[in-house]
Amino acid sequence: MKILVLNGPNLSRLDLREQNHYGEFDYPQLKKAIEDKAKALGIEVEIKQSDSESELISWIHEAADKKQPVIFNPAAFTHYSYAIRDAVTMLTAPVIEVHLSNPLSREEFRHTSVISGVVKGSIAGFGVESYNLALIAMQKLVG
Repeated sequence: MKILVLNGPNLSRLDLREQNHYGEFDYPQLKKAIEDKAKALGIEVEIKQSDSESELISWIHEAADKKQPVIFNPAAFTHYSYAIRDAVTMLTAPVIEVHLSNPLSREEFRHTSVISGVVKGSIAGFGVESYNLALIAMQKLVG
């Protein structure tokens, strides 16, 4: 099983973001943590990050064509990108939304996810562990 892990805007700059929300690590450390957990579970992952809405949509289209499961942190696009939401609806394999922080404990504009309604489930607020929990859940979903 190969899972696509997509990360949205500004996640490549974790080391410069609010540590109280995102933790004390950088993007390469996040990638390594995901890869290590996937390896321990016997799962192959492909991890990608983009600040570009159109690039993320292209990757989602590719995953739809491959019927590939996706773990997706849409970052700020969570709250307003109907184009990404529409792309996610094309996926037939499971999709899990993840967030490092808990959007509901933050600013009010972050309380709405246009993505949550079209994914299998959402995991948020556990830092890197959000991704680990998503990998475990995805493994159970796709066997």
